[in-house]
Amino acid sequence: MPVVSVVSQAPSSQIAKIPLDIHSTLGGDLVISVYDLPSRIPSEMLQALSREAIRTNVVLPHLEKARLREDTGEIDDNQLWITCTSKDDKGYRTPELILSCTRSELGEYPIFIAPLIPASFLTEEFLVPRLRLLMIAMNEHIQTGRVYSIFAPQLVAELFAEMWFDMKGIDHYSESYYAAKLTFCTKRTFRNRQATDAGLRGRYVLRPAVMTDLEGVAQLCFQFASESEPFILDAEGALREAQMLIVNKQVWVHELQPNPSLPPSTPSSGSQIACLVAFTRNSQTCATISKVVTSPDHRGMGCAQRLMRQVCKHLLNSGKQAVALYVAHNNVPATKVYHNVGFVGLGEADNQPIEGVERWSEIGFDRNRVQLGHW
Repeated sequence: MPVVSVVSQAPSSQIAKIPLDIHSTLGGDLVISVYDLPSRIPSEMLQALSREAIRTNVVLPHLEKARLREDTGEIDDNQLWITCTSKDDKGYRTPELILSCTRSELGEYPIFIAPLIPASFLTEEFLVPRLRLLMIAMNEHIQTGRVYSIFAPQLVAELFAEMWFDMKGIDHYSESYYAAKLTFCTKRTFRNRQATDAGLRGRYVLRPAVMTDLEGVAQLCFQFASESEPFILDAEGALREAQMLIVNKQVWVHELQPNPSLPPSTPSSGSQIACLVAFTRNSQTCATISKVVTSPDHRGMGCAQRLMRQVCKHLLNSGKQAVALYVAHNNVPATKVYHNVGFVGLGEADNQPIEGVERWSEIGFDRNRVQLGHW
């Protein structure tokens, strides 16, 4: 019979207090475990996460960072991980799903659910009993208002939203906050082409951002958020995000330098940040591109593709086995850019399923009844 095994330490304002050594028999061969310290997550679960580093890019990087902070005595008790593991007759355990309720410096993350098994297993019949058990644990340990959205493989997110309404009576929006394809690039798929200078006026430099770029990076962060409803930022929030990205060395910029033939009084003669690429969810083996944004004045010049190619080359040469990203289904220009750089499953001829390339959705819940975070 399945057991909900709870591992805990301290309560928080957003996560309900979890008593120690609680066991509830619910029937079946599934084990649901709740952890509020990363050090308590079993090694077999961590190994499963690492094996699926691309598909767990919304969980694993934060978990690794939280573990490093815990090792130095910095404990954030406002976070939770819930795992679903199956157990066969011989006692062999198979990690199947992990749910996270965590946050960043900018705010609370959505509820993330990442699969640890092949995509072919993710059927409604398979998922419903597992999601039901995860929700029972959530209902016990996470405040309802904290669950402002769910981000997961599409079917997982859709079933979760329906079942959460049945359990809590909180409706969800019919239109997803974000509907995208998860894709990845490796050294084998990377396309190292020569960049063109078409449309550029002057020279360009592709480099990590530094603090003197703060204003330009903040402007692009503000622009990105303004096109990412409902997760908009004010000017102060955009500045804080830009500073965080630069300090953490998680953002590169495409700088356009002045054309020497232009007189200093020419409006376009100063250096400008035309584009940025940020990678904020990075595990030991996989980096994740989380933000690509080009200034409206510099679109159509190949800046995003030029910078993306350089950033991917840097990440893959620095030891990452893969670079992951999500691209919105309706973002045709970005899809073309990423395909040209070497991200798989995005070409018109890519009709065969590729393990690790999946449709993901973020579904939001009634904002009159939840507290919106930011990611």
